[in-house]
Amino acid sequence: MTENTDEEPSEEPISTPPENTAGDIIPTNDSISIKPVQETENMEVHHHAHHEGKRSWKSYVWEFLMLFLAVFCGFLAEYKLEHMIERQREKEYAKALFDELYADSIVFTQKIEGRLSKEKDCDYLVGYIRDSSLTDLPREFYPAYTVVFYLITSYTFEPKDGVLNQLKGSGSLRYFKSAKLQELFGELGVYINNVRDRNNQEYQFFANPVKQFDLKHYDFGWMNELRKLDDTGYNMDLINNYRASDNFIKGDILNLASFNREEAINMIQFYKQMLVSTRTLSMKDYMTANQKLLKELRKDYHF
Repeated sequence: MTENTDEEPSEEPISTPPENTAGDIIPTNDSISIKPVQETENMEVHHHAHHEGKRSWKSYVWEFLMLFLAVFCGFLAEYKLEHMIERQREKEYAKALFDELYADSIVFTQKIEGRLSKEKDCDYLVGYIRDSSLTDLPREFYPAYTVVFYLITSYTFEPKDGVLNQLKGSGSLRYFKSAKLQELFGELGVYINNVRDRNNQEYQFFANPVKQFDLKHYDFGWMNELRKLDDTGYNMDLINNYRASDNFIKGDILNLASFNREEAINMIQFYKQMLVSTRTLSMKDYMTANQKLLKELRKDYHF
C-alpha cells in the first residue's frame, strides 16, 4: 500500500506574534527590577564619594592655620578695643587730675598773698605793742590784731587730693604708663602730707596759747560791729573792705592790767616764724611738685 504522505491541513490556525510597530512600548518585568538596582548603585556611589581617599597632611595644616588665624585676629581685636578703652580712661583721669591741680594752684597763689600780708601784720603788731599806747588804739590796730590772732583757718592752704586718692584707692593709677608721672604722683602725695602736718602745727599753736590769749584780751565786740557792715561777707573780705573804707570801729585790749607786752611780742614773733617756715618749706615744695605735674600732664595729654 502506498502510504498517504499528504497531510491534511489543520483547521486550527497557527498564531504568530504580532509585529512591533514603531512607537509601541512593550512593558516587561525587567524594567521593574532596574530601578532598585539603580538606587542601590547610586547610594553606593554616594557612600563611596564621602570617604573617597585619605586627606593629605596639607589639608590638616591649612585648617589649623585658618583656625589659628581666626583666634589670633579675635584676640588682636579684643586687645585693641581694651587698649582704646584704657587709653580713654587714662585721658579722663588725667584731665580730672589736671583740673584739680590747676584749681589748687590758683588757691595757692591767693593764700600766699594773704599769708605775706599776715606776716606784715605780725611785724606791725610787734612794733606797735613794743613802744606805743595800749589804751588809745589807732584805726589800723584791730584789723592787724584780728588777722594775726583771730583769723587762722582763713589763711590756711589745704591742698586738694580727692582725684589722686580716688585713683589710688581704685587702682586706676595703673592706667598711667609714664614712669615720670608715677614718680610725680608719689612726690605730690608726700608734699601734701607735709603741708597738712604744718597746718596741724599752726592750728595746735592757735588752740594753745593763742586761743587762751584771745579769750583774755581780744575784743570780740569789735568783730561783731564789723560784721554788721556786711552780715554775709567772709571775714577776710570784711577786713579788706574795712581797711579800704573810712569807717572807724573802736576796739580795746581787754584786761589790759594783765597784758604782758613781752609775752605778746614773743608769741607773735614765734607765730610769724611758723608762717614763714610753712610758706618757704612745705608750701613751696608742694607748689613745685604741683607745677611739675601740671607741666608733665600738658606735655603728655596736650591740655
